[in-house]
Amino acid sequence: MMSNTDLIIEERSRDIGGFLVGRLIPFRKKRMVGPFIFIDHMGPSEIGDGKYLDVDQHPHIGLSTLTYLLSGQIMHKDSLGTNQLIAPGSVNWMTAGKGVTHTERTPLEMRDGKKHLMHGYQIWVALPKELEQIEPSFVHIPATDLPKWEDQGALFTLVAGKGFDRESPVPVYSPLFMVEIKTTSSYELDIVHSLKGEIGICIVDGAINACGQMVEKGNMLVSKIADQCKLQIEPNSHLILFGGEALPEKRFIYWNFVASEKGVLEEAKSKWEAKEFPDVPNDDSYVVMPK
Repeated sequence: MMSNTDLIIEERSRDIGGFLVGRLIPFRKKRMVGPFIFIDHMGPSEIGDGKYLDVDQHPHIGLSTLTYLLSGQIMHKDSLGTNQLIAPGSVNWMTAGKGVTHTERTPLEMRDGKKHLMHGYQIWVALPKELEQIEPSFVHIPATDLPKWEDQGALFTLVAGKGFDRESPVPVYSPLFMVEIKTTSSYELDIVHSLKGEIGICIVDGAINACGQMVEKGNMLVSKIADQCKLQIEPNSHLILFGGEALPEKRFIYWNFVASEKGVLEEAKSKWEAKEFPDVPNDDSYVVMPK
């Protein structure tokens, strides 16, 4: 997960009736959607000509990171000894628990002087309070292992969690869902009884009609009524749906750390500054924590 110096995305939110519309999360009117606490839309942008993705060694606690690419590739390395290339449509799921460090870089095969398109989502999912200090772990799920199905011009992929009477193999820790939808024709999406809990919708491309208003790509909607949502998706649109049951406790964020108690954040800050987190093997890079 990319190291972030400013987690509060500029608010451009509005209320259109049954939904809040804004620029991803967190924004001030909605800090979390289910257990999802941070979503970074990466790109689309070109890399090449000496400009590559090089995110040095940085830490996480109290969350799982979910990386889902639409184009391009990233080499993930972490303090567990993982070396995993992620390609479009597959899932990297790293659970930080009590503490992990990792790097993310453009792989060598893409450092060929040519230009490559990078596009995807990097997501933080807060862990339940009783699991915030579990041992870190990493799982890679190939694109071929994710449930996929078609319905009247809409292609669905269940990226994580449960939904539409299916279950993804990504080993999540609380009731949640993440679903990708691509349409070739107009499609009426009825989420009632198909997805449980709070619902967020990222419009990657195209547009949707919600509450009689057209909302175009680059926006995110959050349903104000859990489990109830009906949308008209425009042809040639691309959506990411995510959410689930809200965690009962408030979550606090500092830099790359998430916790239900502020004291845990302070401990993590001190530990990183003292260089007491585990290291990524054969990597001496270090991201300085912002003040």
